[in-house]
Formats: sequence, C-alpha cells, structure tokens
Amino acid sequence: MKEKTKDLLQKIKSYLFAFICWLILGSVLGSLCGVIGYAFAEAIEFGTGMRQEHGWLLYLLPVAGMLSVLIYKLLRVSDIGTNRVLESARSKNKVPILLGPAVFAGTVLSHTFGASAGREGAALQLGGSISSLFCKTLKLDEKSKHILTMCGMAALFSALFGTPLGAAVFAIEVISVGYICSAAIFPCLISSVSAYLVAHSLGAHAERFTITSIPQLNLNTLWKVALIGVAGALVSMLFCKALHLSEHLAKKYLKNEFLRILAGGSLLVLLPIILRTTDYNGGGINIINNIFEKGEVKYEAFLLKILFTAITVAAGYKGGEIVPTMFIGATLGGSLAHLLGLNPGFGAAVEIAALFCGVTNCPLGTLVLCVELFTGEGILFFAISSSISFILSGKASLYSKQNFIFSKLNDETLETSE
Repeated sequence: MKEKTKDLLQKIKSYLFAFICWLILGSVLGSLCGVIGYAFAEAIEFGTGMRQEHGWLLYLLPVAGMLSVLIYKLLRVSDIGTNRVLESARSKNKVPILLGPAVFAGTVLSHTFGASAGREGAALQLGGSISSLFCKTLKLDEKSKHILTMCGMAALFSALFGTPLGAAVFAIEVISVGYICSAAIFPCLISSVSAYLVAHSLGAHAERFTITSIPQLNLNTLWKVALIGVAGALVSMLFCKALHLSEHLAKKYLKNEFLRILAGGSLLVLLPIILRTTDYNGGGINIINNIFEKGEVKYEAFLLKILFTAITVAAGYKGGEIVPTMFIGATLGGSLAHLLGLNPGFGAAVEIAALFCGVTNCPLGTLVLCVELFTGEGILFFAISSSISFILSGKASLYSKQNFIFSKLNDETLETSE
C-alpha cells in the first residue's frame, strides 16, 4: 500500500511540475513573441502604407531585393526558411538565432516595395528563431526544444493574425501530417494566448472577415460547397507546383542570388505596368476585404496572384505564402460563388478553407482558424470543403520538408517521425 501511495504521489508531483513549468515557459515565450509580433505587424503595416501612398516605391523593388539578399548573407542564414523550422520541431536541426532579424527585415522590405508575399510564413520562422534563443539561454533539453519551437510558431502566428486557438492547433499539426504531439497542446495554447493578449494590449488588431449571408444547409448548397472544395484541391496542387517549380528553375538557371532577385524584382515591376494594376503586389488583404464587404472579384485574379507569388518565391523575396493563399482562395471562391448563385463572401470563406487546407495539410487547424476568422455558423461548410481538398490534394504542400506520417487514404504509416 505504501508503495502504491508513493508511486501516486510521484506521478502527481511529476504532472504538477510539468504543468507549472509549461505554464511559466509558455507564458514568458508567448509574451516575448507578442511584443515582437506586434512590432513586426506595425513595421509591415507602415511599409505597406508607404507603398500605397508613394506608388513609385514599387520601382525600387529590385534594389530592395538585393538589399534583402545582402542582409541574409551578412547574417549567414541564406537558403534557411520555414522548412528548417519544421525540421527543428522534430529533429536535432537547429534554427539559427539570426534568422529572426533577417526574416524581419526581409519581410518588411518585401511588403514596403511590393513583392507578392505574406507575413505568417515569416512569423513561423521568426517564432522558431525566438524559441531557439529562448532554449539556448535556458539550456533546455532536446525534447523541450521541440515543443517550444512549436510554441514560438503558434505565438507569432497568433500575435499577427489574432487567432490564438487556430494558431496553436496549426503549429502542432503542420509539423507532421497525421500526427499530433499531444504534449504540445497545453504549452502551445498558453504561448498563443499570451502572445495574443500582449499584442492586443499593445494595439494589434485581429484579422476578421464578415460573411453577410450564409445559406441554409440543404443538398443544393452542399453540392456547390463540395464543388468549391474540389476546385480548392486542384488549385492547391497548381499553386504548390508553381512555387516549387519556379524556385527550382530560378536556382538552376540563375545561380547568383543577387542576379536572381534582380531579375524577379524587375518582372514584378514590369507586370503591373502591363496589367495596369498593382492589386497583385504585396499581400493583398485589401482585395480580400473588398470581396467580403462589396462582393468585388475578378475571375482571373487567382491565376495572376499565383503568377506573382511564384515569381516572388523564385526570386528569393522573403515573407510567406499564407496571405497569398488566402488571396487566391478568396478570389477563386468569390468567382465560383458568382457562377453558382452564392454570396461572394461565403464562397470566398469556403474556398479559403479549402485552399489553406490543401497547401498546409492541416484539416483541424484550418477548421479552427476559419471559425476564428469568419464565424462558427459556417463551420460545417468549412469542414466539408477543407476535408475534400485535404484528401484530393495528395502530398501537395507549401513546405517541401513537411513530414507525412500517415496516408490520407487509410491508416497506413508512411514513415516514422524523426
């Protein structure tokens, strides 16, 4: 009896110790990420505002690109990005601490001068870099580093987008498809919520989109939502292929990084002149807002955004692909909604869910994120479109180092976690 009591007390002590440790570590890391995330968001917003006010800044994009390459070379983090962060969350590969300031500066330059880049992909890198410094300072063990890397990713994402629950689930789910690290749920949630509260208290605003009309659940609506989900899967594969192929070809034929970004930047300056619009430069949140608020959408917009983003990634501009993914999803979904007799905002939301899931392979994270971004009223429609896109998009992914643990078709194990 004494032995059992002793074992029980030992277990209680272990769980209580772990709870307190993760509560403290998660809160401190999340708060730090909240401050940096707020500063990052403000810098991007300022840069975007400057470009919108002074359109001539776009013509300096090639020069800004070369400056970005120089910064990465000086900090010795060239060719290091989100893939390294994903690997570090499941292996002994480390995220360089200097990746943080590099991606901060590079992303601000991209937004200020008009590259077609987002910010959340950069947030994952920035969060991974901060957690790397955090772990090194506290001399934590390898397993703790893995969890705290996810915490940093979740925290920065949450601070930028204002979606604490979606950010936490996404950070855990994106590491390895089909596998959830349950031990990371509590610390990631603590970090994500802490970052959100700190960033919000400093003045950060949460990203939200209002759907003015959600249709009734019936067979007529369901087949339309299913069709949008299928379209999302097809465009997910097209988008990922375009990004990876353009990057491969650019590195193959333009080996010099300065020349590569100069050529890509020049194209991103020339195309808006030909098209007579700068809608596809920058992240494009304003275009997404117009679809939800005014129902404005161009049928060709999703293809042009894929082109601009592929050039941006191939050239080597820094940022992320999540906001461009939302842009593509919103414009494609809005277009299909017009053709199918649905509200454009509703179609945009459903397609954002499908496309986001198709390129990240995170069905749970997608669903939670959409509820936070849009509304819980459309949860069933988001679930249908994203799950269809998830299974039909195969192994398409924004991240070439994303680990596929289980098959999407059955419970077959594809590979073991590193």
